[in-house]
Amino acid sequence: MTAVPSIDPAHFLDEHLSQASPDLMRELLGTFINTLLSAQADSVCGAGYGQRSEERVNSRNGYRHRDLDTRLGTIDVEVPKLRQGSFFPEWLLERRKRAEQALTSVVATCYLLGVSTRRMDKLVQSLGITGLSKSQVSVMAKDLDEHVAEFRTRRLEQAGPFTFVAADALVLKVREGGRVVPVHALVATGINADGHREVLGVQVTSSEDGAGWLGFFRDLSARGLAGVKLVTSDAHAGLTAAIAATLPGAGWQRCRTHYAANLMSITPKSSWGWVKALLHSVYDQPDAESVHAQFDRVVDTLTEKLPAVAEHLETARADILAFTAFPKEIWRQIWSNNPSERLNREIRRRTDVVGIFPDRNSIIRLVGAVLAEQHDEWAEGRRYLGLDVLARSQAVGTNCRQRSKMGPMRRSKTRPLVRCLLVCRVLGSDAGQGLDPAVA
Repeated sequence: MTAVPSIDPAHFLDEHLSQASPDLMRELLGTFINTLLSAQADSVCGAGYGQRSEERVNSRNGYRHRDLDTRLGTIDVEVPKLRQGSFFPEWLLERRKRAEQALTSVVATCYLLGVSTRRMDKLVQSLGITGLSKSQVSVMAKDLDEHVAEFRTRRLEQAGPFTFVAADALVLKVREGGRVVPVHALVATGINADGHREVLGVQVTSSEDGAGWLGFFRDLSARGLAGVKLVTSDAHAGLTAAIAATLPGAGWQRCRTHYAANLMSITPKSSWGWVKALLHSVYDQPDAESVHAQFDRVVDTLTEKLPAVAEHLETARADILAFTAFPKEIWRQIWSNNPSERLNREIRRRTDVVGIFPDRNSIIRLVGAVLAEQHDEWAEGRRYLGLDVLARSQAVGTNCRQRSKMGPMRRSKTRPLVRCLLVCRVLGSDAGQGLDPAVA
């Protein structure tokens, strides 16, 4: 009588495999793969290994070892060699590439998130993989190239018009010709017709000059950028000329934060406090007419004690007051590049990990992927500007710089300077000395 087995073989094997160590699972997977490769090579030869047969058309000639990185670790794959021709398992391995696709996606994601090569190497070693070099990480990260290229070359007219555009540049280091040289990553963002922010483009240039900005904006225009009323940026070299050449009818707003730093560079350090207070008082006004009037009062005040600072302000009047041509409720969003600073910090957080890029394509790959990710987050978030205020902004005249120049230009030194004097007294400064007593 046949005895009934007391152990279910399938259950027994499943239980032991679930408790098995990664080393055992890796060994089983390696044995399984090598057995499949040996059977495939036998079918190509027409006979099994070591068998004599009249149907044999080829014979084996040893093995060549290939490392295959998987989620279970690195497996030593024994690829059979043939005496005639070649044998390569295309279904398992890719030529000149030894990483499993799942691992490739993991490495590309880590690269995008700013994980350093050293940390990625420790990560894959903890998975049982022999390690990854910088060149291997770069090759794996190239999977991002197709996505980034599609993002950078997309058409813009369907999302337009882009009423407001912000432009900025970041300095990065790249290795070229055996030297480490600085390059500039030009980035532009805009507000689309639906009120959401978009990343319009990114480009790497050798220098932040007029030619670089001109080529950048020409590319944006060729892709469909139109309807721009105002571009906000720092006073980058050649930027205003590039805007005039490629975006007719668009005005330029000089970033108030960067301008304040430029103004302090020619202001005596002892006067920084009250000069900053006077400059900020210009932006605290309730309407455009009050802004221009306060600007005149500030210039009058500075003319007495700091004529160079007053001249600097007067020269920059049209550039720093361009925002007054637009509705009051959006001034904070358009009078500086501060809304773009968080985006720049995200880029810096990734690029600082890399330090020195091997080439310019790697800069485009990383910065472009970060920008594409941020672009998607903006598209899913709430509107940055309302549709009503965008419609009113589009109705503004074709040259908002004329509006700035048409503000109250009469500058009488007998006009009340009560606000300026109050600021000076609160700061305990002698800035009010030398003023006409009748004014006080």
